[in-house]
Amino acid sequence: MNMLKKSLMLFFVGLLTVIVLAACGEKSQTDVVNALEKKIEEMSGYKAKGKMTLETGSEPQEYEIEIWHKEPDFYRVNLKNSQKEQSQMILRNDDGVFVLTPALNKSFRFQSEWPQNSSQAYLYESLIQDIVNDPETKFTASETNYVFETKTNYQNNKMLPTQEITFNKKDLSPATVKVMDTDRKALVVVQFSEFEFNASFDDNAFDVEKNMSSAQIEIPTMATGDNESFAVKYPLEQPEGVSLIEEKEVETENGKRVILTFGGGDKSFTLIQENAEIAAPASASTSTYVNGQPTDLGFAIGAMSDNSLTWTHDGVDYMLASEDLTEDEMLMVAKSVQGQTAK
Repeated sequence: MNMLKKSLMLFFVGLLTVIVLAACGEKSQTDVVNALEKKIEEMSGYKAKGKMTLETGSEPQEYEIEIWHKEPDFYRVNLKNSQKEQSQMILRNDDGVFVLTPALNKSFRFQSEWPQNSSQAYLYESLIQDIVNDPETKFTASETNYVFETKTNYQNNKMLPTQEITFNKKDLSPATVKVMDTDRKALVVVQFSEFEFNASFDDNAFDVEKNMSSAQIEIPTMATGDNESFAVKYPLEQPEGVSLIEEKEVETENGKRVILTFGGGDKSFTLIQENAEIAAPASASTSTYVNGQPTDLGFAIGAMSDNSLTWTHDGVDYMLASEDLTEDEMLMVAKSVQGQTAK
């Protein structure tokens, strides 16, 4: 009997030890956050590749993304449409922030704090900063992943308040990011396929001219006349009570310019569309200064100023101008233009 009691006691002690050890092996939210912060502090940079899917138009739009980051503040983000021969790139180096459109042989320069001034769904350190800054962050763990749900920090976008960020347990690299609307529908999804910590870079990896030339090898500059005709696009979303009140077409040297005027109630705006001008080869090294902030529309990188939002997509320049719309409303209208064609 004593031997039986002793055996049972040893069994329960062993079982308790296994349970305690298992519990000790599962990291808490604080443990994981601390490990992520340490990862940021110790890394010299990274290279990443992935796919970004936007659900903001009439049908999903997919983009290939490639991200380079070299500490402390050099960045290169290449955004390429998976179905169309077009791309844009945003660079940050000692000279400032640049947006390159290789197919048009154009680069624009901003005096901006990008990317520190807003959430960035494809930047590792931005995701971790959002987790750290949100005292109400939710945390779960699976067999292979750590998952955080946190608030976003889009200064100009209250339509996407929440994001779900998944990290691989093995090395704390990002796996997926889902940015959700107020109904918890994922409108932006980033899926990382490759992630290399402490990557090495050539001396000119973040140089404007070097990146423009390299991008044009993959996607050649459009020939004059390639974009003579375009389908007029209309926003699917606008503030309540606002509707199209006038449409006017004007002939220009590059083709046509279409001016859409919307109004109703106390809100009004103008949307101008025209063929994008293709810069001459000699101007490749000259960047045009833009008074505004680079704004990620998902399908394109635009420039937001006090009363206007401009962007280029598929060989067409767009300008949304209003003294009535808030920045949130301007973003809503601009994003709903993508993928819409003539009525």
